[in-house]
Amino acid sequence: MHKVFISYHHTNEGGIKEKLLRINREHNIFIDCSVSTGDIDENLEPQAIRQTIRRKYLSGSTVILLLVGRETKYRKHVDWELYSSMYNGTNFGRSGVVVLNAPDCESDYFTAPSDEMKRIIYPHISNWKSIDSRGEYEKRYPHLPPRIIDNLLKKGSKVSVSNWSNVVENPERLRLLIDYAHNARSNCEYDMRRQMRMKDYYPSAF
Repeated sequence: MHKVFISYHHTNEGGIKEKLLRINREHNIFIDCSVSTGDIDENLEPQAIRQTIRRKYLSGSTVILLLVGRETKYRKHVDWELYSSMYNGTNFGRSGVVVLNAPDCESDYFTAPSDEMKRIIYPHISNWKSIDSRGEYEKRYPHLPPRIIDNLLKKGSKVSVSNWSNVVENPERLRLLIDYAHNARSNCEYDMRRQMRMKDYYPSAF
């Protein structure tokens, strides 16, 4: 099993994370390395929080699994976790990225960076289309963090995007997603140009 860091909005998607961990306990898919509510002192300086997450949690993982809800893309901690996971450091390298859309954010579209993934997880889809437009990605995945869309546009990032229902129906699909991300991580070419978010932001309406 591979070590996985789960990134999520702790208030909104905490229940989904617990369901994910329950599925994991039943099927032995991955080793959880994620942060739980209260693990880190929120009163620390941002740089200290980033360093703590990276050193204590992310350093032991090889895959980051992002749970995407309606407010996830506005969370600074999620952006820090994504950036830190994609960063190829001296002491430990980059992680592979798996994105799961929460039940209320599911899309009619999927992103699969390998033919095996397309064949096993999405056998009902015969026509796959390459997307090179940010606007098209934002229309298909309106709740994805901008950093994820940056990397869907980046050839060689190998980021996968799937729906929660896909892995609930068949947990072995989650194993495949994690296995692929783990195995591909050293060859991922991430877009790291975006500055890290310094504060949370919530629009007036969703």
